[in-house]
Amino acid sequence: MFKLMRFLKPYWWQVIILLLSTAVQVYTTLMLPALMADIINNGIVVGNTDYIWMVGLQMIGMAILSAGGSLVSAYFAAWVGTSYARDIREAVFTKIISFNLVDLKNFSTASLLTRTTNDVNQVQMVTLMMLNIMLRAPLFLIISVIMAITTAPDMSWIIVVGAVAILGSAILIMSLVMPKFKLFQELIDKVTLVTRENLTGLRVVRAFDNEKIEKKKFKKQNDRLTKLLIYIDRILELQNPLINIIFNGTTLLCSWIGISLLSKDFAYLGNMTAFAQYVGHVMMSFLMMSMLFVMLPRANVSARRINEVLGTTTKIKWRDKTNGVPEKTASVEFKNVDFCYPEASEKVLDNVSFKAEAGKTTAFIGSTGSGKSTLINLVPRFYEASSGEVFINGLSVSDYEKKDLMKHIGFVPQRGMLFAGTVKSNIKFGAPEASDEQVHKAARIAQAESFIEKLPKKYNSPISQGGTNVSGGQKQRLSIARAICKNPDIFVFDDAFSALDMKTDAKLREALKEVTESAVVLIVAQRVSTIKDADQIVVLNNGRVVGKGRHLELLKSCKVYQEIVKSQYSEREFKAEMRRAHA
Repeated sequence: MFKLMRFLKPYWWQVIILLLSTAVQVYTTLMLPALMADIINNGIVVGNTDYIWMVGLQMIGMAILSAGGSLVSAYFAAWVGTSYARDIREAVFTKIISFNLVDLKNFSTASLLTRTTNDVNQVQMVTLMMLNIMLRAPLFLIISVIMAITTAPDMSWIIVVGAVAILGSAILIMSLVMPKFKLFQELIDKVTLVTRENLTGLRVVRAFDNEKIEKKKFKKQNDRLTKLLIYIDRILELQNPLINIIFNGTTLLCSWIGISLLSKDFAYLGNMTAFAQYVGHVMMSFLMMSMLFVMLPRANVSARRINEVLGTTTKIKWRDKTNGVPEKTASVEFKNVDFCYPEASEKVLDNVSFKAEAGKTTAFIGSTGSGKSTLINLVPRFYEASSGEVFINGLSVSDYEKKDLMKHIGFVPQRGMLFAGTVKSNIKFGAPEASDEQVHKAARIAQAESFIEKLPKKYNSPISQGGTNVSGGQKQRLSIARAICKNPDIFVFDDAFSALDMKTDAKLREALKEVTESAVVLIVAQRVSTIKDADQIVVLNNGRVVGKGRHLELLKSCKVYQEIVKSQYSEREFKAEMRRAHA
């Protein structure tokens, strides 16, 4: 929890005002019982009306100052607390989007969502309590004890009895609920995970008629969370009756002892009244601190989870400035590249080498699990090669500053991802300064113009989160248009044409020639028809390059490629292709 206190540094002067206003509130509030005792002893008992008015006006002034201090401290506590939480959320989000794909595997998406929202809210709530209580309660406690002992030393033992009782109840409650707070956060993660999975996979759930199974999964986690919350709430609710018993018991003791002392000296009335109020402040101070100590462990669990994210050291280190000058002619080169996932025993890529040149298309094909997507993810440095080097425009990717590298690359993932906004905002996502003409050109080349023009607001038509209001093919074409609009010198298509029909696929690849004359084009594909015209086809098998060349060359020399072609062509078509290869 205290590690997160560094986020309070920008608000030091607001905290100082908060502390000063709290001190004013405490001082003026604690002066009221003393003034009341003075009125009783020196005004009411002796019948001095003028003295009563004079001290009464002082009490009114003190009450006004106390209310003002309370308002100022409450205002600044709310300001500092909400700003503090905002800064933590921003820091967590910034950290998350800096993660590479390996870093993200350490946290589930549901857990990251919970840490950014629920955990930050827990920390914010306790921080607000600390800002309001950490100075006020100790000041009230210390000064009230001193004033109470000074006012009525014969009754001071009552404070000790009440304090011990409150501390004992707080320790009891903390010992019962503290072990449950970590489990509570874990169950929140699981409920979020099940909910997110079902929302994103709703079509699959319905397609397989699995609503009942998913309801059972959710009910199981939800019931566990509910039972735990009931247990925690029941224990915490014990605090109120326990405190009421202790508070009323001390008040009763004050009255009982005070009345017995009054029989000896009636002038003791003012002191007894003041002492009773000071005891009340002492008990309230202990109550506030015990509430804080009960809530603190829960927030501490949340703070640890937040610090886990903030303290994660990303596996990929980016330079502050690009080391060297990239070549003007675009190129992508792999030199003896190996890749192995952390804690995995087998390599995903093994000694991969090739060079993709400007103005040419290099395609990658292989069976499922052959390492195609992993290889393509090394180009924008989503992963770091275990050994060997990847070069972009003649410079190693490790020598690039992040922004400098990304400006060279237009990446289209296997699953088209759109963001809430409009058609235009999604196409301009990688090029915010692009003109309408550039947007329209990108859409035309990506074969998206035809369906965009039919939309009610055309390029200003809304796109829902994840692109759920457009079809899979339309989503993919908009993703391709986004990469084209960026006007990079390296295009990376990670099986980006799989959602397109054969006719649209052919049109799109033909139109792409307009913008890829001097660019490197890298295509991962499952369909031979998509890549058969590529200038270079790299065939992968179990992470190794087993063939490299053009379509007909590979049909002659690479058995793996022959098997892939044979699996997608009819026997007649395959034989015709083989005859062409040997002609």
